[in-house]
Amino acid sequence: MKHPRTLLFVCFMLLAVPAHAGKINVAAAADLKFAMEEIAAAFKSVNPGEVVDVIYGSSGKFQTQIRQGAPYDLYFSADIGFPRELAKQGFASSEVKPYALGRIVLWSASLDAAKMTMASLDDPKISRIAIANPKHAPYGKRAEEALRASGLWEKLEPKLVYGENIAHAAQFVQTGNAQLGIIALSLAVNPELAGRGGYWLIPDALHEPLEQGYIITKRAAGNPLAKRFADYMGSKPARAVMVKYGFVLPGENAGN
Repeated sequence: MKHPRTLLFVCFMLLAVPAHAGKINVAAAADLKFAMEEIAAAFKSVNPGEVVDVIYGSSGKFQTQIRQGAPYDLYFSADIGFPRELAKQGFASSEVKPYALGRIVLWSASLDAAKMTMASLDDPKISRIAIANPKHAPYGKRAEEALRASGLWEKLEPKLVYGENIAHAAQFVQTGNAQLGIIALSLAVNPELAGRGGYWLIPDALHEPLEQGYIITKRAAGNPLAKRFADYMGSKPARAVMVKYGFVLPGENAGN
């Protein structure tokens, strides 16, 4: 008698699961944290039952992990060069697609950064400045470029504290472990940070463009959910969220 009941239970459970339910793992640059959370939530609202797990971190470290077989289905990098390298090496199942230009800002939770410029960083009262690690974080590399272009790198290098990624660098400033940071505009405009301090937009002439791009990885070749989420990134709702967080969309003028 147990077998028919077991069969009925299994059939019931199968019917309870949405027909197209699936799961994807997304590796996303830390500057996307707040924007991607909104985009993923909106995507899931129109794709009930689908699971989109997003992990945020350093673009450079994600690239290394994907080479080593990490189970990511999509990879959103703050530097389009990283996914381009992966595509050349056979780790992508799609073309590399640009999705935004990022911007960097001076931000502080305790000082009025809105009234600052790069020259303000040389103030002796500022003893610790947070940036992302330039060795593997694109925002850290652009911060270094801006400091060098301003003639400040050598003088300020002893004051620098390095975050593993741009969100970690912002956390240093939030917690008071640094008085000021060079962080992503997309983080500075989030209410969690915007309510605590002002920011100053660093002129993009001081650094190389933060052209960002994504791929569907080789692991996700033929995965319909990965393809749908990638397509959703180009939709009007997703683009509106990206603009809300200060990203410049491909083909648009960054201004200054």
